[in-house]
Amino acid sequence: MKVVVQRVLEASVRINNLIEGEIKQGLMILLGIAGNDTSEDIEWLINKILNLRIFSDENERMNKSLLDVNGEILLISQFTLHASTKKGNRPSYIKAAKPEIAKPLYEQFIQKTEQTLGKTIARGVFGADMKVSLINDGPVTIVIDSKNKQ
Repeated sequence: MKVVVQRVLEASVRINNLIEGEIKQGLMILLGIAGNDTSEDIEWLINKILNLRIFSDENERMNKSLLDVNGEILLISQFTLHASTKKGNRPSYIKAAKPEIAKPLYEQFIQKTEQTLGKTIARGVFGADMKVSLINDGPVTIVIDSKNKQ
C-alpha cells in the first residue's frame, strides 16, 4: 500500500457537486492499494500514520501526532498511486489492485482506522470521480509505502 499523507487545515471531497466528506485540522490521506497488499499492510500503515509527529507543539516544532491534537482524517482511494511510468507516456496501472481486491481492503482500512481513533473518519467513495480540495498546512506532505518498512 502506498499513501500520500498531507497535513491540512481543512479538506473536502465532492462527488457530483455534493460534499461527500470534509474535515478541519488533520490529515488528508490518498490510499493506493496494490494487488499483493494484505491486512498486515493496513495495520502497519495505520499505526505509522496516526503516530507521525508532524503537528506543531507549543514551540512550533513538529512534535505531535494526529492522536495528540485530536485531528481528523479524510481518506480518498487512489489507484493512480501505483502508476508505472517507466515505459512510454501512458502510465500503466498493472500493480494497482483490481476493484474486487482493493475495495474490501479499503473498507478494512476505514474500519480499522475508525476503531483505532475511536471516531468516524471522512472519506470519498471507492471508484468514484471525485473532486478533492484542501489547504495544505506547512506544506507537509509525506509518501509512505508499506513495502518499504525497513
